[in-house]
Amino acid sequence: MSLLKEFKEFAMKGSVVDLAVGVVIGGAFGKIVTSLVSNVLMPPINLLTARFGINFKEAAVKIATESPKLKPDGKMELQENGDPVMVMQDYPIFNYGPFVQTIFEFLLIAVALFAAIKLINMARAQMEKEPEEEKTAEPSEDIKLLREIRDALQKN
Repeated sequence: MSLLKEFKEFAMKGSVVDLAVGVVIGGAFGKIVTSLVSNVLMPPINLLTARFGINFKEAAVKIATESPKLKPDGKMELQENGDPVMVMQDYPIFNYGPFVQTIFEFLLIAVALFAAIKLINMARAQMEKEPEEEKTAEPSEDIKLLREIRDALQKN
């Protein structure tokens, strides 16, 4: 029973709940960034790189191989001498285009998190600075008068 109680206390701590909320929001933010990269940023980049024959969605290192030509029924087409009819096909072996898109997504997420943390730290520093200014502020006239009265009473 003690283990269940400890788990309940752990799960109900504010930091665990905050972490869960952060994970959910982070997942949604990741989807937003993925959509931004795929639908907004990559199309113009693909237009620019298309001049050089590069399309990131289909960018891959491919090898050309021969394979037998198949009929619609799945059987090999044969030549008159009985050898199979061979056709050249390109097979991708290293798809680097989607990897480039993922790198863009990572960089955008990193920049967004950096900006958010920077703003939070600036706001925190501003909030911590304000109480210090109040402490160093000069006391009001009433406080000064009360201090003078106290000091005069201590002398007598």
